[in-house]
Amino acid sequence: MKAILTLTAALAFALSPLTTEGFNGFRPDQFPIPQVDPPVQPAGFAFAIWGPIYLWLIAGALFGLLKRDRAPGWDVARWPLIASLVIGAAWIPVAQFSPLWATVLIWAMLGTALWALVTAGAEDRLWLRTPIALYAGWLTAASCVALALILAGHGFMSGQAAALALIGVALLIALVVLVLRPDTPEYAATMGWALVGIAASNVSPANISVLMLCGAGLAMLALSVRRSSIDTHARPPHG
Repeated sequence: MKAILTLTAALAFALSPLTTEGFNGFRPDQFPIPQVDPPVQPAGFAFAIWGPIYLWLIAGALFGLLKRDRAPGWDVARWPLIASLVIGAAWIPVAQFSPLWATVLIWAMLGTALWALVTAGAEDRLWLRTPIALYAGWLTAASCVALALILAGHGFMSGQAAALALIGVALLIALVVLVLRPDTPEYAATMGWALVGIAASNVSPANISVLMLCGAGLAMLALSVRRSSIDTHARPPHG
């Protein structure tokens, strides 16, 4: 039953943009202080990552239903993943009228997605860990972007300060996840894609502080993945 529910939730999540106008970032007028071209907002092309994420989540859930419906390594991750996807299926309509509630929901999506990623079994990387890692990686960046917009849009911080602070938070979360789950370089890759998107939106005019932080973040992610790869190959074989 959980395998069926996982596939159903993945389909509902992937179909949600088709029942709405989609989402490419909050509108400037959705905040008391309009956020026009905020430095934390990724360039529009970065949102194309949702296509592979949707497809891979569906493919993974279908594989799990047909081939691994009772596998413990799959089963332990299903409830948190279902919870995250169900919230995600309702997220775009909420985001269209309330950035504040959308931010609350996306952090709930992130928490449950990371729970699923950390607890997922080591088997079937392509079908189990990869789609969850891609999903959780983008959510790590997106949740921090949303919170930065809330802080700047309500006057708690300037847009520049919020961008720097929350990019830093996203990187801290990512490094912790990569320590807990070093066998998921896909998570780092998706976070890196988000940083590329943020950097691209800050090239002209050049926002040196944000560009430097994104560059440092990309280097840290690459170093973390490299170290994990070396450690994995250095381990003696079991038995």
